[in-house]
Amino acid sequence: MMTRSRTWQLWFLSLILLAGCKDNRKVDDSGNNNTDPVTTFFNDEVRPSQSLPCFDGSYYRKVVSSSDKWLGIDAVVVLPHFTFDESRKNASKPGQYLDNPSVYLGGSMSGQETDIGLTWEVIRDGSGNVTADRRAFRPFLRRAAYSATSQQATYENAPAESQYYWYPGDTVEMSVRLTEDRKLHFVVDGEGKHFEEDFDCDGYIVGGVGNFKRVNAIDQVGNEGKPVQSTKMTVTGARWIKTDFFRSYQGQVIKVPAHDHRFTDMRCPNQKYFHIAATDQDLLVGAETVDINGAGF
Repeated sequence: MMTRSRTWQLWFLSLILLAGCKDNRKVDDSGNNNTDPVTTFFNDEVRPSQSLPCFDGSYYRKVVSSSDKWLGIDAVVVLPHFTFDESRKNASKPGQYLDNPSVYLGGSMSGQETDIGLTWEVIRDGSGNVTADRRAFRPFLRRAAYSATSQQATYENAPAESQYYWYPGDTVEMSVRLTEDRKLHFVVDGEGKHFEEDFDCDGYIVGGVGNFKRVNAIDQVGNEGKPVQSTKMTVTGARWIKTDFFRSYQGQVIKVPAHDHRFTDMRCPNQKYFHIAATDQDLLVGAETVDINGAGF
């Protein structure tokens, strides 16, 4: 027969074991009768994939939602600083490099991919001449073709005007929102400057199933779909202050935080090229600092 002392010891040991197995997740993942679905999960919310395949061609850190009835994404970011690899200059465009930093949003719906945000670009100088080298972050909008309506792929930039230039260390808010069928509304705002544009994307339908993303990247010229080219370029200090997804709830479009269980964490082509830092509080609101090093960490 087990003694009272022995029974007490086993009970105490079980408490220690339970404490050691404590779940470190910052958000309740049960999804059952949530009292606050905005900061946890909606009962009908689709959970994100544990992992997704990388697309070759660049070094990128992507935060991407589940495929669900999302309506867009909104984020506040401090733009990164960077150092180019002097051995990777673009011979066909003197003053430019084969690597280029970008910070952007976008999504995919009905198979139509979009990339919409800021990329390091040429500008017009004080005399109105286009610079040979890239000198500022400018807004860009890219969509893939959509065969169902014969909509063609396209890429465009904001005008090369000073009110649309942003620089490393600037803080900006960007959003991409599906406002009506076949139309995304893009906004960049910060440092006293503002850009917005409606972007026709036939694959995007209100109430349709799709995903939305934010991305930090080292893009590589002429390398899409190919293995990344070795580079020593670094892009550091990009600080996402918060990230929200748009969703319809109780008849209204609201923002819901992209907490660490609401997205798939992608570091492509390999996690060794990225240093991601986030506090417990950051994980609740979709915040983090992202550094990229083409030579690895």
